[in-house]
Amino acid sequence: MKVFVTGVGGQLGYDVMEELARRGHEGFASDIAASWNGLDPASPASAMPYFPLDITRREDVLRLIREIRPDAIIHCAAWTAVDAAEDEENAAKVKAINVDGTGHLAEACAENGAKMLYISTDYVFSGEGSAPWDPDSKDYAPLNKYGESKLLGEQMVSGRLGRYFIVRTAWVFGRNGNNFIKTMLRLGKSHDTLRVVDDQVGTPTYTADLARLLVDLIETEKYGYYHATNEGGYISWYDFAVEIFRAAGLKVSVIPVSTKEYGQSKAKRPFNSRLDRSKLPREGFRPLPEWKDALGRYLELLKTE
Repeated sequence: MKVFVTGVGGQLGYDVMEELARRGHEGFASDIAASWNGLDPASPASAMPYFPLDITRREDVLRLIREIRPDAIIHCAAWTAVDAAEDEENAAKVKAINVDGTGHLAEACAENGAKMLYISTDYVFSGEGSAPWDPDSKDYAPLNKYGESKLLGEQMVSGRLGRYFIVRTAWVFGRNGNNFIKTMLRLGKSHDTLRVVDDQVGTPTYTADLARLLVDLIETEKYGYYHATNEGGYISWYDFAVEIFRAAGLKVSVIPVSTKEYGQSKAKRPFNSRLDRSKLPREGFRPLPEWKDALGRYLELLKTE
């Protein structure tokens, strides 16, 4: 299968390319940078072609996809700076990337008969209550500009295509870029005590595990909406921080605080990021491993870098 992947410079796109290579698929990598920076030369994905691409440029997207004619596109690229998305000066950029860029890729899929897999987020929901969000729920109520843009991106895909997967995830960590685990480990080396919110609840997601599922999905015709995080129950950021330090062998005292006590960020964050993942096994897909197992494997990976 020929698979075109956007956002390979990020956490998820990188791992998707490695998963494609492991399975013998023909992967085509893309990102906005002139070259694939940060790619491990020992990675099996290193032999796959890379194409610099600005997804906000419609004609460039259509031309490249016509040339490659992939069987599927896995769209990982996005504006993910949640707080910066609230700034008025960034509004046009957020829309151009998360909405228009997604629309260009959906148009290219329609033109070339390719499947599309779009990565979305729990931020399309209100973040209220305590019940896990069902993947087929249409009870949308984004809390912030980032969530609004990702919801519009979803609608670009569902409105233009019949063959698509929309996969919502949350609390992502992976090899490339920054994430909560890396932040905690960095702060834990210079602080004896840290304050972490305990009233925002969800489940972490290791991109290496998520990448395996995404390739599982595109190898099928089981289209629709899915929710995917690691298994192991729902936890708070406080619970996650405590386990990070325990697993890493760092003696750091973690103090639980409310979001209000911690101080409101520029963009509102959801209190309820619980995603119902039960559709995956119902459709015959293997769930992701438990998050503590994923954390352990990730910490071992960090030791080698």
